[in-house]
Amino acid sequence: MRDGSSGDGGVHLTKRQRLATELRRLRDLAGISGRDLAHRIGMSQSKISRIESGTVIPTMPEVTAWADAVESSTQTREWLVDLTESAFTEIHTWRAALQRQPHLQDDIREQEDQAKLVRVFQPTLVPGLLQTAEYARRVFLLFDPPYSEGDLAMAVAARLQRQLALYQENRRFEFLVTEAALRCRPGPVKLLLAQLDRVSSLSTLENVSIGLIPHNREAVVCPAHGFTVYIGDESVEDTFVQVETTHVRLNANAAEDVAIYERQWNLLAGTAIYQDEAREFLAALRAEIGGTAR
Repeated sequence: MRDGSSGDGGVHLTKRQRLATELRRLRDLAGISGRDLAHRIGMSQSKISRIESGTVIPTMPEVTAWADAVESSTQTREWLVDLTESAFTEIHTWRAALQRQPHLQDDIREQEDQAKLVRVFQPTLVPGLLQTAEYARRVFLLFDPPYSEGDLAMAVAARLQRQLALYQENRRFEFLVTEAALRCRPGPVKLLLAQLDRVSSLSTLENVSIGLIPHNREAVVCPAHGFTVYIGDESVEDTFVQVETTHVRLNANAAEDVAIYERQWNLLAGTAIYQDEAREFLAALRAEIGGTAR
C-alpha cells in the first residue's frame, strides 16, 4: 500500500481529466460559452466549470446532452461514452505513478484538501494521517520496490505536512482502526508505544473522530481491504472512494459503488468504541504491549 496508511511518456492525464479536457475542447470548437451550454442542457454554470476542471465526473445522460448541444459526430459520441464509463473506475499502478514523481503524498494531500470530510478505514496499519514520523519512516521502508534514501526522507516530510490539516477546525476527519492495525509493529516496541500515545492524543481534537474496533467485537461485515471516502464540499457528485492494493490504487467514482463503501463504513462504525472508552482501550493496550517488552 503506497499510501502506507498504505509512464505515459508525456503529460499524464487520468480518465477523468481526459474526459474533462475533451468536453471543454468540444464546447470551445462549437463556440458555445459555459453559460450558454448550461442553459441548453439544464445544468448550472458552476457544475459546467467543475466538470471541465475534472472535479466532477458527469453522468452518462449529461455527457449525451453535452454531445447533442455541441453537435458531436457519432464517432465522438461513442468515444465520449467509453471514456465516461472508464472514468467512473480509475486504476493507477504504483509503478507508473512513481516513475513521474518520488512519492504520492502531495497527490493525496490535494485530494484531502478538496474534501469537506475524509473517512479512513484501516485494518492493517495506523492510518497515515495519525502516524508519528518514525512509524511513517518504518512503514515506508517496507515498500516494494523500496524508496531511495532521498525519496524516503521526502515522503516522510510530505506525510507530516499532510497532518497539519488535522488542526484546521473547518475540516473533519473520521477514522476507523482495527485492533490488529493498532498492534502492527513496524519497529521496536517503544515505537509502537509512542504511536499509541499519538493516536490517543489526536482523538481529543474536536474535528477528529477516531473509532477503534476491538478483536472481541462480532463481525458485521468482512471488508477485504482498507478504504478512504472523500466527501466533497459541494455535492454528492464530488464524493469518491480510494482503495489501495499491493500493486494499484483504485478510485471508485460511480454513485452505486460509493454507496457500497458508505454502507460498510456505517456497519463498521457501529462496532467501534470512541472518545474516553477508546482512550482507555489504548492505555490498556499500551500497558499490555509495554509489559511484554520487559
